[in-house]
Amino acid sequence: MPQAGTSFLQRYRWIRWFAAAALLAMAVLAASLAFLARRVEPYLHARIVEALEQHFHARVELDSFHVSLRTGEQGEWGVWARGAGLRIWPPAQMADLTVPASSQPLIQLDSFSFQAPLRYARGAPIRLNQVRLRGLRIRIPRRTHTEPASPATSAPAAVGPANPQRIRFKVQSVECAGARLEIETTKLPLVFDIAHVLVDGFAPGGAIHFTADLTNPRPHGAIHATGIFGPWQVSDPGETPLQGDYTLTRADLGDFKGIAGLLSSTGHFQGALRRVEVQGSTNTPDFRLEPFNTQLPLRTSFRARVDGTTGDTWLDAVDATLGSSHLTAKGQIVRVLDATPTGPQRGKGHDIALDVDIDHGHIEDFLRLLSHAGTSLLIGNLQLQAHVHVPPGPLPVHQRMDLQGQFLLDQAEFTSATVQQRIRELSLRGQGRPHEAHAASAPDVHSQMQSHFTLATGEITLPDLTYNVPGAQIQLHGAYTLDGGALDFIGAAHTQATLSQMVGGWKGLLLKPADPFFKHGTAGAVIPIRIGGTRQSPDFGIDINGLKTTSPERPGDATPKPPPAP
Repeated sequence: MPQAGTSFLQRYRWIRWFAAAALLAMAVLAASLAFLARRVEPYLHARIVEALEQHFHARVELDSFHVSLRTGEQGEWGVWARGAGLRIWPPAQMADLTVPASSQPLIQLDSFSFQAPLRYARGAPIRLNQVRLRGLRIRIPRRTHTEPASPATSAPAAVGPANPQRIRFKVQSVECAGARLEIETTKLPLVFDIAHVLVDGFAPGGAIHFTADLTNPRPHGAIHATGIFGPWQVSDPGETPLQGDYTLTRADLGDFKGIAGLLSSTGHFQGALRRVEVQGSTNTPDFRLEPFNTQLPLRTSFRARVDGTTGDTWLDAVDATLGSSHLTAKGQIVRVLDATPTGPQRGKGHDIALDVDIDHGHIEDFLRLLSHAGTSLLIGNLQLQAHVHVPPGPLPVHQRMDLQGQFLLDQAEFTSATVQQRIRELSLRGQGRPHEAHAASAPDVHSQMQSHFTLATGEITLPDLTYNVPGAQIQLHGAYTLDGGALDFIGAAHTQATLSQMVGGWKGLLLKPADPFFKHGTAGAVIPIRIGGTRQSPDFGIDINGLKTTSPERPGDATPKPPPAP
């Protein structure tokens, strides 16, 4: 019977001995588990390296690997592992790939960690949970040929015989932060910085589902993508298939010299890492050309192919709306390098070649882009077919652009009141109604214009411009300078009325004897003219040299022949 005055622990000493024994047992168990974990580290280290070598058929290096035993979030004991300095080198055989002996690793990983349960069933794979990767870098070597490897050469022999008794792993999901994908090309490498990737459905030799946030290199912008990636092609990683959907936001077109604006895009992609087909749409509410900086909304839908072996992009079909003008285009955008004695080094820029068809356009949309003040020399309905070539270089895009084609401009009006008044006067006098030329109630005049054209070094050349207004047809050839708006045209005005009818009144009676000298063919009069000055202050006059010659090469010596309609 317990004595009075003794403590509880003194009365029940067996409790102290039991607690001490339990603590000692736990300490021994913890020490044993820690010892076991340290002993198992080399084994797991070797198994991880072996599994990666068998999967990639390549040399694998792992600097450090440590394991510990502790409980997880749900109180379950498990193995917690972490490693650092993982490097996977290119396979010994890679079909049609350029893989120098001194090349960098194919895959590098700064650190990784995962958790695995203590339970293990013989023959079943070990389930790896909460796999986290940091600092992943994947390098895709470039191909020496553009076609995919044939099935016969697409898979080199495995390193060593497969052993079904070895431990296998099953990954539930993978979270990766701070990754980089680099695709080597014949020019500059394509580099994608990937901020975050979440992968699930991971199985060796199979495809995986991914969600990724990455940075588009050019134009620089944020991409959110979801899709399916794999299975990994060991013989040529660049041929690894992928497909999915993307959203591109706030892509800065200012990365391309000569244009600017913030672009957003959504679409679907499929193909391989090196060769991706993309179908989607874009919206650029503030598209502009530098140095003019006049903004117009640009919306497109497109189908394109991107070849990672060269970095080139083929635009199979582009359907676009610029302002209120509709156009279609196709072509290619090719990167060009500076040539040096030791080979290509720095990026020189992009060489752009496009075929453009404007079936329902407005000339003011395009001329406003080429105006510092956001104004247009003309307004009217436009049809145009042209080939556009923009080589790389330091000059603004409008000075590098080489544009050749033909156009038809209908229902056109000049925005300058002075010019439009001259056109109205020409039309009325050409119809033999000179008394109405200066009347306030004179009807407005719409023009039609068509020509072949060339835009080069910032100057538009029109070799066979035909300008029609009621009562007159004007044939001109000359040039218009974009910077400054200088005009330099000569040609002839073919009118329905004779010279005396155009002047009218007593002055017309005095000019009646001169009518036969200005009459040619079916025209009542052919008057050589010139247009000079600038867009803001045009200068119209008689071409004196045209009055002195009757050469058949001059526009006024024959019935005008308009260029073919676009």
